[in-house]
Amino acid sequence: MRLLDEQYTRTPFYGVRRMTYWLSEQGYRVNGKRVRRLLRQMGLEAIYPKPRLSQPAAGHRLYPYRLRGLKIERPNQVWASDITYVRLRQGFIYLVVILDWFSRYVLGWEVSGSLESAFCLAALEWALQTGCPEIFNTDQGAQFTSEDFTGRLERSGITISMDGRGRALDNIFVERLWRTVKYEEVYLHDYEQVEDAVQNLGNYFRFYNHERPHQALGYRTPEAMYFGRVKCA
Repeated sequence: MRLLDEQYTRTPFYGVRRMTYWLSEQGYRVNGKRVRRLLRQMGLEAIYPKPRLSQPAAGHRLYPYRLRGLKIERPNQVWASDITYVRLRQGFIYLVVILDWFSRYVLGWEVSGSLESAFCLAALEWALQTGCPEIFNTDQGAQFTSEDFTGRLERSGITISMDGRGRALDNIFVERLWRTVKYEEVYLHDYEQVEDAVQNLGNYFRFYNHERPHQALGYRTPEAMYFGRVKCA
């Protein structure tokens, strides 16, 4: 799983067959069924159009993708959220973040040992203490299509946008954040316990928001770009 995670971060377009072949080249004899099972367990999917990329919660409403062609020109115009896998010495956890697209500011994050929706809702509540977006974009996963999550957004008057199936690049800024977090933090440490991961990730996100200059922002920090904060109801 560690090898799959690192290779996925390098080549997110690799599907099961390419991942299986790559592992065999590293000396690991595994079949495609095991690779598929592990990738699903980690929540990793190759970035190319295909059916059944993200499974919505049964019976819940799906929303259109509203960001195509939209010019992002101010903070709190668009927020986005996604989930990734983070390895521990023994096992793994899931990490969710909420990101402001304009400033790349991380507004909230949480970790969980399972993919239940509660940790995503906790990250959302954290983020809403700082600002209120016009549009909130996610994939079609059950965590984000749950009534608790979409209902919280709608009660605050937030327009909901969801990626098309097989369209991981619809949420490209969060995908870039995952690459940055993993290469600059996760892969440099060997988290033994969940508490170690939480402490290190907290330190990293503070550094990322307040100190790390961002090339796409003219070498300003996300904090410097995030202004005009309006609290949510």
